Amino acid sequence: MNKSLGLVVMAVLATLPASVWASGATQDFTGHWIGLVCIALFVFAYALVIGEEAIHLRKSKPMMVAAGIIWVLVAIAYGTHGDKTTAGAAISHNLLEFGELFLFLLAAMTYINTMDERGVFAALRAWLVSRNFSLRTIFWITGVIAFVLSPVADNLTTALLMSTVIMAVGGDNHKYVAVGCINIVVAANAGGAFSPFGDITTLMVWQKGILPFQAFFQLFAPSLVNWLIPAAILSFTLSKEQPPASTEIAVVKDGAWVIVGLFILTIIMAVSSHQFLHLPPVMGMMTGLGFLKFYAYYLQQKGETLDTDLAEDALGLNNDDPELAATDQPGQIDIFHSLARAEWDTLMFFYGIILCVGGLGTLGYLGLLSEFMYGDLGATTANIAVGFLSALIDNIPVMFAVLSMMPDMNEGQWLLVTLTAGVGGSMLSIGSAAGVAVMGQARGIYTFFAHLKWSWAIFLGYAASIWVHFLVNAGRFS
Repeated sequence: MNKSLGLVVMAVLATLPASVWASGATQDFTGHWIGLVCIALFVFAYALVIGEEAIHLRKSKPMMVAAGIIWVLVAIAYGTHGDKTTAGAAISHNLLEFGELFLFLLAAMTYINTMDERGVFAALRAWLVSRNFSLRTIFWITGVIAFVLSPVADNLTTALLMSTVIMAVGGDNHKYVAVGCINIVVAANAGGAFSPFGDITTLMVWQKGILPFQAFFQLFAPSLVNWLIPAAILSFTLSKEQPPASTEIAVVKDGAWVIVGLFILTIIMAVSSHQFLHLPPVMGMMTGLGFLKFYAYYLQQKGETLDTDLAEDALGLNNDDPELAATDQPGQIDIFHSLARAEWDTLMFFYGIILCVGGLGTLGYLGLLSEFMYGDLGATTANIAVGFLSALIDNIPVMFAVLSMMPDMNEGQWLLVTLTAGVGGSMLSIGSAAGVAVMGQARGIYTFFAHLKWSWAIFLGYAASIWVHFLVNAGRFS
């Protein structure tokens, strides 16, 4: 009975706009000592996140701890004023938002990891490396692929895949690798900005129901300009020499292309369930994940019987079930292994960010920030500033804060903030998940300062993309 009541309460909370938790129903603790402590705690935790590469502390750890402490302080603040319900209701709303995002990303990451295990991406990489293209040609080809692939595979996965191609081709040519990686990061972020599946920020906007699925494609031209301008500038630094020949051969395993087809079907189901049935997109994604698990079972039955005496699988599940056993045998497929390879640190980081920002909003800080940005500065200035904040802080907490403020804006302004949050992070290597991931991939070659050297060119693309958006989408600002 209590569990059923709890589910009903969470369902009702999910229908409330996020602004309820930023202002109106919440009290103002922005000048209270608890509020100031929470701000200081968040800043300290995020400083540890920014220094992840230097201190080798995974970004999820400080944010998860900070989230827990912030919400304890939020509950104490409201409790001392005799309010025993607001903090619990607010955190339930934030947990519901995280749950939808978490399951959506988990299904997408599992598909991507399964395609990787089946050799789909290795085949693409081997084809590019073995074609004997010139360095400049590969620069443009990898950029185009990153721009086209990121709307489907997400900017992080795309950047990691294409950066391995750049490193394989560039070899000891560190200048080429650095410039190629910059191009990949910018292209992946730009491509991800015009698709709900391309970036966490666009996914959050779509799942919130602010923009319909087809509206995101209005950002195609601005996103393309955002990448083309810095790419054209960077390409002049490259020669037309050919890299050393490669004989890399990739084997595509059984069922790979069917899994690609299932992934496309899953995306269609996610879009359809949201557009036509008004259900959360995660329903389509999780159903598609079920299809993938059924197909993996079919592939297992086609192959040799799995050895049920193998060691525990990556998730520590019961190996009495052959489908859950570890699959080290050639040609076998294990969806639970692909699921275990998801970016768990990133997923837990999202948990920490969403709860930290939600806690600060419940204390009144987002209402204060919204009044300054969208009241005093105006929507256009505020939305352009979001891009610069994304470069300095990371676009995920910035966009979640904007969604929590829920400013009253027309479709053109919502598209503008979606664009700037998506591509603004490209101006610094630490401004996006793609940039941070590639820095780890090409450690010591693609660095913060190597990227900073070309930030002026990326800024030109950023400014031009905003101008193009105002030009081609002028009718959406009314």
